[in-house]
Amino acid sequence: MLTSDISSFFCPTRIFLGVGAHAQLGSVLETLQSDRVFIAVDRALLGSDFYQRIESILQSQGIATTAFSDIEADPSDTTVERAFAVCSEHRATAILAVGGGSTMDVAKAVGILATNGGRIHDYEGIEKFKIRPLPRIAIPTTAGTGSEVSGSCVISDTTRHLKMSIRHAAMNPADVAILDPLALATMPAHVAAHSGLDAFVHAFESYISRQSNLMTDAINLHAIELISANIRQFVADRTQLDAGLKMLCGSALTGMAFGQTGLGNVHCMARFVGAFFHLSHGLSNALCLPHVAAFNMNAAPEKYARVARAMGYHVDGLSTLDAARKAVTAIRELCADLNVPSRLRDAGVTAERHEEMAKLCTEANYNRWNPRHTTTADFLELFQKAH
Repeated sequence: MLTSDISSFFCPTRIFLGVGAHAQLGSVLETLQSDRVFIAVDRALLGSDFYQRIESILQSQGIATTAFSDIEADPSDTTVERAFAVCSEHRATAILAVGGGSTMDVAKAVGILATNGGRIHDYEGIEKFKIRPLPRIAIPTTAGTGSEVSGSCVISDTTRHLKMSIRHAAMNPADVAILDPLALATMPAHVAAHSGLDAFVHAFESYISRQSNLMTDAINLHAIELISANIRQFVADRTQLDAGLKMLCGSALTGMAFGQTGLGNVHCMARFVGAFFHLSHGLSNALCLPHVAAFNMNAAPEKYARVARAMGYHVDGLSTLDAARKAVTAIRELCADLNVPSRLRDAGVTAERHEEMAKLCTEANYNRWNPRHTTTADFLELFQKAH
């Protein structure tokens, strides 16, 4: 960003945060004046202590509810269609999402269709819908996607075998987000690791984006600090409430920013790795992260040096480039400590689609945001190095 550039920043979501913040749900629904709620919920939460607390609040408020839990990782267009049919039959006036990024993405897509009509495919791209979706409340149960405050949702197109990104910075974030570390207790360790690294990648790529600005820089640097300082403890024990709250806050902070700055090559490559080899979004990002971090370093050494400092590395007295290298080292060590496979092949990715994925990465045009211009040959080399 040049000092002469004009940029903007905003976050339309009201956030409640802290241990026990879920108790605010009743007053939120009163404010929305909604007595018919469609719930998108992660099926793994059904019967959990935390979800029973949510149900008790809804029952005490006399809210008529219907729940949809048949939501897969990287949800498909057909899942959205089935969820929307349930929401429509219930005549819901608000949507509650209790779950991870996939659950919140389905809730967002249903909210769009409820007021705009059509199919979710009609809204692929940037600001393709005009009518505000149904009011949405989001209670994240993973600390990773930041979907509760981000302006995008990602839905898999089962015909084209690609992921559709539906983006609207003003209308896609939830109206209210409730960040409560009690919601994280049942998350498996590998999900905590992969979703947490997804949040780190959001912060890192948003920070070094060509479209970053002074506001997003401040937000993303603090998110990097929160996530890198707490993710190891959190993955080791999801009942560490302080670490969990800081992970939720780091995830939400960068969720506010990356929809306005765009992301980079990690997300670009992971988009096709995940789609072609059926890997989770978080794992796909984690596999690509160290290699892209090394590739982009020379394009933003000053920012890399600040990333190294935010991750707890001592870089005083080092040259800018040597300090920048510490960031790449810190990222590699973080992935290793969280047991991320060091090679794509170790996660089941095969080499025969490298060229196809490299071409698709170029066509996706993440060069709008990635700090280093990347050609098809560059992408192919990155895939080969990562393999």
